[in-house]
Amino acid sequence: MVILAFLLLITGVLGSFVPVLPGPPLSYIGLLLLQWSRYGNFTSTFLWIWAVITVIVMLGDYILPSFLTKKFGGSRWATTGSLVGLLIGIFFFPPFGLIIGSFLGALTGELINNNTDSDKAFTVAFGAFLAFLFGTGIKLIICSMMIFYAIREMI
Repeated sequence: MVILAFLLLITGVLGSFVPVLPGPPLSYIGLLLLQWSRYGNFTSTFLWIWAVITVIVMLGDYILPSFLTKKFGGSRWATTGSLVGLLIGIFFFPPFGLIIGSFLGALTGELINNNTDSDKAFTVAFGAFLAFLFGTGIKLIICSMMIFYAIREMI
C-alpha cells in the first residue's frame, strides 16, 4: 500500500502538468493511503486541511483561466482555444507543447472571435498563458508539499 501511495503522490506531480490527470486529488489520495497503512501517522486536522486545500486548488484551476482570460479582455473562444491548444500541444509536442499550445490556442480562438484586432488577441493569449503558468505552479507546489510530508512521515 505504501508503494501505491507514493506512486499516486508522484502521479499527482505529473498531473500538475498533464491536464487529463487530476494532480492534487491523486496526491491527496496518496496521503490517505499512507495514513491507512501502518506508516502514516497524520492527524485528522492535517488531513482535513489538505482536503480543503486540494478542493480549493482544483476549483481555482477551473476558474482562474476563464477569469484571467476575461480580465485580459478575452472571449469564450480564447478560453476554449487555450484548452484545445494545450491538449494538442501535450500530445504532439511534449513537454513544451503545453505552454506553446495554450498560448497559440488562446490566440487562435480570440482571432476567430475578433479577427480585426490582433493586438487584443495577443494580450488575451498572454493572459491565458499566465493563468496556465500560475495554475500549474500552484498545483506543483501543493503536490510537492504533500510528497514532502509523506516522506517526512516515513523517516
